[in-house]
Amino acid sequence: MRHPHADGGHSRRDFLAAVGAAGLSAASHAACPRGEANCIFLLLVGGPSQIDTFDPKPDAPADYRGPFRPIRTNVPGILLGEHFPLMARRADKFAVVRSVHHDAAPIHETGHQLMQTGHLFAAGVERPHVGAALSAAKGRRTPAAPAFAVVPGPIENTGVGISHGQTAAGLGAEHEPAFVKPKARGFAASCREAVRLVEAGTRFVAVNMFDSVFNEVTWDCHADGGSLATTLDDYASTLCPAFDSAYCALLDDLHRKGMLDSTLVVAAGEFGRTPMLNGRGGRDHWPGVWSVLFAGGGVKGGQVVGSSDRLGGEPKDRPVSPAEFVATIRHAVGLPADGRVVEELFR
Repeated sequence: MRHPHADGGHSRRDFLAAVGAAGLSAASHAACPRGEANCIFLLLVGGPSQIDTFDPKPDAPADYRGPFRPIRTNVPGILLGEHFPLMARRADKFAVVRSVHHDAAPIHETGHQLMQTGHLFAAGVERPHVGAALSAAKGRRTPAAPAFAVVPGPIENTGVGISHGQTAAGLGAEHEPAFVKPKARGFAASCREAVRLVEAGTRFVAVNMFDSVFNEVTWDCHADGGSLATTLDDYASTLCPAFDSAYCALLDDLHRKGMLDSTLVVAAGEFGRTPMLNGRGGRDHWPGVWSVLFAGGGVKGGQVVGSSDRLGGEPKDRPVSPAEFVATIRHAVGLPADGRVVEELFR
């Protein structure tokens, strides 16, 4: 086990006005050919703990398994952390990949680069976000809707002043994301906005759950106090319930509108957390293994792909790299995969 470390901007009003002028309807964009899915990418900025969310370890020692209990789901054999009761009733609708990992520096920015572009930037050369690549390859679905949007705005300071990988890089200004701010604040409102954008013709929406890891409750649960004060108690009281509710409402909304089969929904952080609790009862950065979610867009729900070891610190089987993660998204939206696809998700 490795040693842990510790604008193309648019307002929502302008966008909706343009949509109204174009006379768009949900029905005209609900269906698309296989391999041509739209995508909503929920970026869980801060890096959720795999053990306390989607890969509980009830048989591990107490200083590894943490304070939360697992709960059963509507799919026999799949357990989730106790603070995801709504997801537990919908486990047949999504797949969990429990073996994502990388070997790069355990900082937020490298994880953001890898998980959104499939590459680690080097020598000052950036790579385009997968949404920008889709914009460049496929263009707009409708004149009024941006091909690639980020809700509610860009990622700001997460500790190191390098790119987060959420730009068009060298593809041109026309493929930069449009920043669309919902009328209401909060993750649930951003998820609702993502559905409205896809319904109107946007091909790719990235939803940043947070814009920083400092001075607010985020997934970055160091329990350090000060500007990094988030604890696992915050997971229980705030973070997990907020995600559970918003994620399930998003899937339900897409299903009700007949859009889930044509919309890939991905939820992922930039790394996991240390399998052993730190001295303050928190967990630090850990790219050794973590879990991500896939739903819609041709994904077969109700399954787990890959696994972590007994303590939740490293992949046990079917390791999945960020390059494979991004290749899988590219495959679903109709781009050349440029890497190995996690084919198990579509079987």
